[in-house]
Amino acid sequence: MTRDAAPPPAPGTASVTRALPVPADVAFAALTDARRHGAWVPMTRVATDGPPRLGTRVRAVSGPGARRGLPGLEDRMVITRYLPPGAEPGDEPGVAEFTKRGPWLLGSATVEVLATSATTCRVTWSEHVPLAGPLPPALTARLTAPLLGLMLRVVLRRAAADLADG
Repeated sequence: MTRDAAPPPAPGTASVTRALPVPADVAFAALTDARRHGAWVPMTRVATDGPPRLGTRVRAVSGPGARRGLPGLEDRMVITRYLPPGAEPGDEPGVAEFTKRGPWLLGSATVEVLATSATTCRVTWSEHVPLAGPLPPALTARLTAPLLGLMLRVVLRRAAADLADG
């Protein structure tokens, strides 16, 4: 898929795009490293089995006391696609896909980073997250999308501020 032919998000998918004042490789490395997500994702603690690469496992726990070690909504993921971006405008974007493995959340999160200049990039973070359980996935993905869209705006705003500060 080229950057000019990105399909519209599927129904039930939250997608947020933001320009970042850092090179594409810097943004991609930071945004795909789930070890940094705890600082950006509200009320969430994150653990991984290592740096971002194909096969890295991630466990996020979200809830009012999650950062203090209290239980919350568990989200288990694995990186199933990991392709760093080209450094020059016009190069292919970097893409990382995190496939959600339950127990409550299914679907995927995708981070795409495209160089717009040698020192800037455009990030699109999308999440399609149906809930595990008896209700139809198409319905539950539509229910989770508005909250995920809000969360993605917060995450990319925090990430942009963090990365701009160096």
